[in-house]
Amino acid sequence: MTVSARPAKSSLAAANPDVGFVDMRAGTPVRAGTYLYDGADLITGWHHHDLHQVEYALEGIAHVETADASYLVPPEQTVWIPAGVTHCTALHGRSVAAFFDPTMLTGIDDRAHVLAATAVLREMMSYATRWPIDRRVSDETADTFFEALILLVRRWIDEEAPLCLPTSTDPVIQAAMNYTQAHLADIAGRTVANTVGVSERTLRRRFLAATGTTWQEYLHRSRLMRATALLAQSGRSILEVAIEVGYDSASAFGRAFYAFTGENPSSYRKRVKATSSTSRRP
Repeated sequence: MTVSARPAKSSLAAANPDVGFVDMRAGTPVRAGTYLYDGADLITGWHHHDLHQVEYALEGIAHVETADASYLVPPEQTVWIPAGVTHCTALHGRSVAAFFDPTMLTGIDDRAHVLAATAVLREMMSYATRWPIDRRVSDETADTFFEALILLVRRWIDEEAPLCLPTSTDPVIQAAMNYTQAHLADIAGRTVANTVGVSERTLRRRFLAATGTTWQEYLHRSRLMRATALLAQSGRSILEVAIEVGYDSASAFGRAFYAFTGENPSSYRKRVKATSSTSRRP
């Protein structure tokens, strides 16, 4: 299986209809709870619900897309999705989502955030699986636990990880994004511009206007986001991963990866695999 960080309108949106509102509580009065997914690869379809959500991949990768951005969620990361935000989620592995009544956390902006999955958060998300969101009644222990968890999440939102990509409604820019994602190993701005039928100068100008970032930065972040997924899931060597995402050498890749994540590729892979192995059974 190949896991990629692709813009919403080229990957999940094109193939998945709008499911609409999903009642995760199934009519129960509980304020918070979890949903544990342990099955084959799943794409949820576009949906929204009336609860805040934190999605954590116990094993493998989660990929969340909203109307504004595409978020890659490898092990060691979680994604925060505010109540009411329409999104589509692809799950590649075992995952747990914690849901919270919006009254439990207010004053947060209405966009998703990728959060670092600290040891405390990982343990709490795993422990929380004993309280499903659709349970018929709650209790004081569960309520206190989820109140503590949502307070920690509020703090971690301020330390957002850079694992997201912009999307665009501009068909030329979206086509440029699609082509970029499909050719990370060997791509140049001139080739992208020719492919979408504009000059390099026009592409640079329109890309910045549509996304708030440059095409070069989009390419840089796309390569490193893809690398985090490959290091977490594949058996490829670090050099093979480097070449697959467009770096000529393991050393150049290592420097870029360290600047992006704060650790070198081998340390990242070792830590992620260790985290996955200890999270297999909550």
